[in-house]
Amino acid sequence: MEQESLLHNSRNMKTIKSPKNGSNGNDKARAKALNGWRILVSRAKKQAGTLTDLLRENGADVLEIPFIEVRPPRSYKALNEALKLISEYEWLVLTSVNGVNAFFERMEKLSIPKRALAHLKFAAIGPATQCAIEKQGFQVTVTPKEYVAEAVVDALASRVRGKRVLLCRAKIARDVIPRELRRAGAYVDVVEAYETVIPQSSRERLRAALRDPSRRPHLITFTSSSTVKNYVSLLGIRSGKSKLVSGVLNASIGPITSETLRDFELSVDMQAQEYTIPGLLSALVNRAKEGVPAPPTEIEHHEVFHV
Repeated sequence: MEQESLLHNSRNMKTIKSPKNGSNGNDKARAKALNGWRILVSRAKKQAGTLTDLLRENGADVLEIPFIEVRPPRSYKALNEALKLISEYEWLVLTSVNGVNAFFERMEKLSIPKRALAHLKFAAIGPATQCAIEKQGFQVTVTPKEYVAEAVVDALASRVRGKRVLLCRAKIARDVIPRELRRAGAYVDVVEAYETVIPQSSRERLRAALRDPSRRPHLITFTSSSTVKNYVSLLGIRSGKSKLVSGVLNASIGPITSETLRDFELSVDMQAQEYTIPGLLSALVNRAKEGVPAPPTEIEHHEVFHV
């Protein structure tokens, strides 16, 4: 859910990028704050570019190995039925850019015009999701100050009593929003617009990178709980105590992702204060002020993997 994460576009990025005009020595130093850092970006392939570009602008050596892959759902039946009955809903809640894209792509596939949504109030989990909705031509009524499910509930609870709410999200997601909105008196229907899976092609690439001293990352970025769980699965390790990940720092986009890292006994070496990609970059830049970490520990090639 923190992929607002999965999300946070140009509007927010501008506060992170160094100014192109009128820059001074301090700007230049900030732009290269990550010199000497080798950072692994674990986002889905189509979403990695923004974070990768920002890291490289700041001097980092970036390796992209996706820990998550976005796919269409196995069945569109529930989403199709909800779209055909869209006039009966009063709120539409979207929790990721992926969800926004999938929702409107399905509308187009079913030849449902956008005007069919004119009566709806939209809720977005964060700024990137809000931006994606606005690009479709709709205003967003609610975007919480913190980009997590609990904040969405807090922002909506007093508004949705007795209302019909459609929540469009991934197949596997936390149940906080539907459960708590129902407790608040809303009638909530949940439909899956996409699913996330483990990209098996990343398994050997990840292991090879961690074994190779010239490619072994100083730090790995995690932008959702799913990226953490898939990381552990891809490596076939039981916990962060494995020698395979010894000395590698972990950067989390927010508290839910951090909690999942700790569940697997993986360290949380930095966490974004604002749960967005720019917020994650800021956390990395602040950590970099302490200096480049020691060279990552070399792993012997006979390390045993539990798969």
